[in-house]
Amino acid sequence: MLMPRRPVPELRVPTLDHGDFDLAANAPMLFTLVCFYRGLHCPVCLKYLRDLESLIPEYERRGTKVIAVSSDVHERAQQMADKVGPNLRFGHSLPLAVARQWGLYISSSRGRTSINIEEPPLFSEPGIFLVKPDGTLYYGAVQTMPFARPLFSELLQAIDIALAKDYPARGEYDGPL
Repeated sequence: MLMPRRPVPELRVPTLDHGDFDLAANAPMLFTLVCFYRGLHCPVCLKYLRDLESLIPEYERRGTKVIAVSSDVHERAQQMADKVGPNLRFGHSLPLAVARQWGLYISSSRGRTSINIEEPPLFSEPGIFLVKPDGTLYYGAVQTMPFARPLFSELLQAIDIALAKDYPARGEYDGPL
């Protein structure tokens, strides 16, 4: 399990338009928002990523760089990016072993989805993370299902509160109970 205030696993993936992404070299002012999504086959991901794409300027205004990452191959990631819009940076070809290091759940294919796109044999379920410039976890949310995800507009409000109140990352205690 990832722990707040501790380093997150390495994350290096190719992107569609921005060369290779290396989380350790990303250098945001405040956070990197890493949005792991299921892949092209997921209609919920499409809606979710469109919402995120529309808020990119607000995240950037708050010193937060954003990337959406999946285990999809380049071609499938490009198809998703074409549907989402031009502002969101897309990483692809995430190794599932790395997804598991991040605490993401892995699912196996159930064939074609409601939008008639074949699921990959294996893929990761969603996760959202805010990572500080020092590589430590500030916020994380992982899911076993594609629905009922954290809202990006509410996450923006949380960043505002964190900044205004110098709010520390929470959930860091791992001692005896």
